[in-house]
Amino acid sequence: MISHLRGALLEKNPNMVVVDVHGVGYEVTIPVSVYSSLPAIGAEVGLYIHTHVREDALSLFGFVSAAEKTLFEKLISVSGIGPKLAVTALSGLAAPDLIAAIRNGAVEQLVKIPGVGKKTAERMVLELRDKLDLIGVPARAAGASSAQSNFNATEEDTISALMNFGSTRASAEAAVTKARSADGANDFDALFRRALKLVR
Repeated sequence: MISHLRGALLEKNPNMVVVDVHGVGYEVTIPVSVYSSLPAIGAEVGLYIHTHVREDALSLFGFVSAAEKTLFEKLISVSGIGPKLAVTALSGLAAPDLIAAIRNGAVEQLVKIPGVGKKTAERMVLELRDKLDLIGVPARAAGASSAQSNFNATEEDTISALMNFGSTRASAEAAVTKARSADGANDFDALFRRALKLVR
């Protein structure tokens, strides 16, 4: 069972990477949150791995911290949540926000994650509310939110695109705010690429 990989980053996409470990390339599915923290192609990368074995496939899921991996494993222990939906959940909400939503029973926030319906959200709360204390991810306080900012049309489009990639509204706004203050072009493509590197 593979639990950690360290090697050269051969390929990276918002939901998948290929890591070269001594000449063997491992394809690893990742949440968007992992993508934003990856080094450049060719650099060394280390990922905590969950190996998911089925009769017809062996799939690897990668995370930058052991705490994120543990949260992923807690999610797939819930009836109705498979690995792909768990990755979507970790992409749709940052780990601290996800933990806070589950602890606070914020079903209305959980159902905003693509693929999570009301019943699944309620099961997440019921089954995990009291099981997240030892994970090691600091949960956000209830009601915590980012400061409101005004965005132009291009920036709103960029925020929307980041949310389509799984970012929360707050994370997308923060990334765009940082990206627009950087030197360089502020057209959609350039702003989106910069913001995608900054989103958490």
